[in-house]
Amino acid sequence: MGHPRLRFTTPLFVAALAVPAALAGGGLTSSASSAAPKAPTHIDCSNGARFLCTEVRDSDSVFGHYVGHDEPSVLFYSNQSGSGNQMSYSGILPTEPSATNVPGKHVYSFQYAPAFWFGMAMCDSQSYPELVNSCVPDSNVNIVNPVKSPYHPGAAYMELQFYPPGYVQQWNGFSCSPTQWCVALTIDSLALNSLTGQQLNSTCEATVGEEYVNFAYLTHTGKPQGPPNPVQFQALASGTPDPHKVEFLNQGDTFKVTLHDTSSGLQAVVKDTTNGTAGSMTASASNGFGQVKFAPSPSTQCKNIPYNFHPMYATSTTQTTVPWAAATYNVAFDTEIGHFDYCSSVDATTGTCIGNEGVGSQTEAADSDDAGCWPGSASGLIKIGGCEGSNVGYDGTSYLSDWPNGSSSRPTPFIFTSPLTGQHYNSNYSSVGFNTDLPAIEDQLGTCDNTTGAGCTIIPPTDDGSPAQFYPYYTTGTALGGCAWTVGQMYPGFSTNNFGAHQQYGQLLKVAYSGAGGVASYSYNDYQNNLSHNPCPR
Repeated sequence: MGHPRLRFTTPLFVAALAVPAALAGGGLTSSASSAAPKAPTHIDCSNGARFLCTEVRDSDSVFGHYVGHDEPSVLFYSNQSGSGNQMSYSGILPTEPSATNVPGKHVYSFQYAPAFWFGMAMCDSQSYPELVNSCVPDSNVNIVNPVKSPYHPGAAYMELQFYPPGYVQQWNGFSCSPTQWCVALTIDSLALNSLTGQQLNSTCEATVGEEYVNFAYLTHTGKPQGPPNPVQFQALASGTPDPHKVEFLNQGDTFKVTLHDTSSGLQAVVKDTTNGTAGSMTASASNGFGQVKFAPSPSTQCKNIPYNFHPMYATSTTQTTVPWAAATYNVAFDTEIGHFDYCSSVDATTGTCIGNEGVGSQTEAADSDDAGCWPGSASGLIKIGGCEGSNVGYDGTSYLSDWPNGSSSRPTPFIFTSPLTGQHYNSNYSSVGFNTDLPAIEDQLGTCDNTTGAGCTIIPPTDDGSPAQFYPYYTTGTALGGCAWTVGQMYPGFSTNNFGAHQQYGQLLKVAYSGAGGVASYSYNDYQNNLSHNPCPR
């Protein structure tokens, strides 16, 4: 949800943006620097890192400008108790093409999706709407209709983010493996009172941001490298993965994800089922996870409150959502897209593209969405210059038909199964949905009115005024001994059903939010299509 949505640091892995998109650890500032940032540091949605942040309901009114990114998702629904807080997935990681320094010759996973993630709604009594001082974990008592009441328990969103390999980008002191995948547990929160509009005081916001993130890589011991919480987060200690501690997965390996609540908080376990290694992380106070105390001005306090983050709901339905997010889901798989575009020349002081964006027939002069850029000479294994800002011009790699197609010049697809829930992880979810937050983005750009839905389109318009060349969609096929999913386009030898391709996202969805004074308001922030069944059970 860039969660409810937010994220992290290097063009390799963006999980953060090349920071896990939701990474809270970014250290990205309004001006890019080759020097590592001083700790603590976090993503500040008011500056140049805003494209890493989660999509809130109306980012323009919250931040004064557009904040967020594009996130096509598959949603999983079940009325079975526990389906909102306990599930497992299996998958196969992509294998990347050989390294090259020729832009466009090969395409890599990070260029169209800097992070793939598995998500879940979480309790956070110091997060929006700031009106209830407690949250009952794993319970549907937390379901509150904003049309009837603004008093929803404080909510956050967890994303278990998988960061692709490709190269090491040393921008702002972050790096990850040039050849392997790594995984981080991220939890996004929003410091905003829904009734009064009060925000976290400016002193604290300068440190953690208004939309902030707990961030920790999964490690072999289950202990974080450094403090995950936003107040104490250390850019190098917490944000740069130590290969002796962090779980890395090889390209092409199979994996299993297990998410479940414990007395100390949500635990995420990722096992590389090809080589038998595993990493885990529990979102516990003892591991350094914490809330940021909601202290509006005139306070200058910036206090970490040690906190065990528990899942918010017992089930996963259309009612179990995060009340401040543009996207409307709980248990979901998301492909974070719309970050990368090529850049021929970078201003080292500002981190902006001052040459041309794009490649081949897509080449044109750089524009305002070419931020967070690095020259090819600064990257590691793959010497390709590019930008990881939000490609709101809809002309970067995510919006071209450059997705996996069986060619050796492209990666193999990211494959994953539908989740299983239940005490023994043996129960399928009963139905699925497809969601994309395009209207929330297009409204901020002035190309659609998400109050009325006028001008909104599933295929977004480029900054040249023409429709984007492509928009990725989910397909199913056979893998891992049964039905599985992938994203992009029809993949030869795997895909058998595309659910209408980009039309799978359905119709505009009118979403109710709690507004000033508790009066409900409505926005068309999503396209959503909920099926009556699960077409891809385990």
